[in-house]
Amino acid sequence: MRIFVTGASGWIGSAVVTELVDAGHQVVGLARSEASAAALTAAGAEVARGTLDDIDTLRSAAAASDGVIHLAFKHDIAFTGDFQGAADADRRAVETFGEVLAGSDGPLVIASGVLGLATGRVATEQDGHDRDPALTSGLGVGPQTRLGTAQLTLSLASRGVRSSVVRLPPTCHGDGDNGFMTTIVGIARAKGVSGYIGDGSNRWPATHRLDAAHLFALAFENAPAGSTLHAVAEEGVPIRQVAEVIGRQLDLPVVAVSTEDAGEHFGFLAHFLAADSPASSTLTRGLLGWEPTHPGLIDDLAQGHYFANPSA
Repeated sequence: MRIFVTGASGWIGSAVVTELVDAGHQVVGLARSEASAAALTAAGAEVARGTLDDIDTLRSAAAASDGVIHLAFKHDIAFTGDFQGAADADRRAVETFGEVLAGSDGPLVIASGVLGLATGRVATEQDGHDRDPALTSGLGVGPQTRLGTAQLTLSLASRGVRSSVVRLPPTCHGDGDNGFMTTIVGIARAKGVSGYIGDGSNRWPATHRLDAAHLFALAFENAPAGSTLHAVAEEGVPIRQVAEVIGRQLDLPVVAVSTEDAGEHFGFLAHFLAADSPASSTLTRGLLGWEPTHPGLIDDLAQGHYFANPSA
């Protein structure tokens, strides 16, 4: 099939493109720079030059494809204070894809997240569907706006779109990761200690990026319309275990950071790092036969690649 992929040169997207090309699909990737375009060409994909703001480009690329995998999000403006603007661009893109694919039974797969779905208990694919997207898409803050877009995506099933949402854990780890894990390692280097908040028993779900990429491909090929899927290989890794392996790798003491001092120690990451947000993928595995095969988070950290760059 011919598949249009946004975010195609990103951390998850580049792995998805490789997965799809290796499976024999024809991939067209959205690229906003020459470097991204070159990477896509090298991976065996075609290139559509543009950004999430280029609605005409999104529309024409989707119309020329059998379906869409939407991974792009304007993280650059989201992390500098304009989360609403990023979320609005995300929603406009999904609305555009929905219009193009309506009545075709073509697949539309988007990325969402599991963090915060059910604090303190194991979240399942059935959680997070109790809010009206009309009330959360353009109002409120942060996670509510993205939740609204995910709900909009699922609602497109009633318009003849084989839509699905793949929820990602806060860390999709692997060699080359520049996300949360790399940031935590960098903080440990800078502070001279490997810290965790409170007693460190709070849990993060985790998945290797290659396992996540495989689930996106399965979702595109086989997910029923209106499916919510969890790309979760490990339900919940205690943050203290993460701090301990970082401490061993960097030969640093492992210390508890109080809730009161967490903001100063971890910066913007403190809010996320304090979350106890385990999640299950039992329903996803049963529905699509997805079985992660790559190393878990602690084993991946222990391999050393997160610590090879002293500036990280």
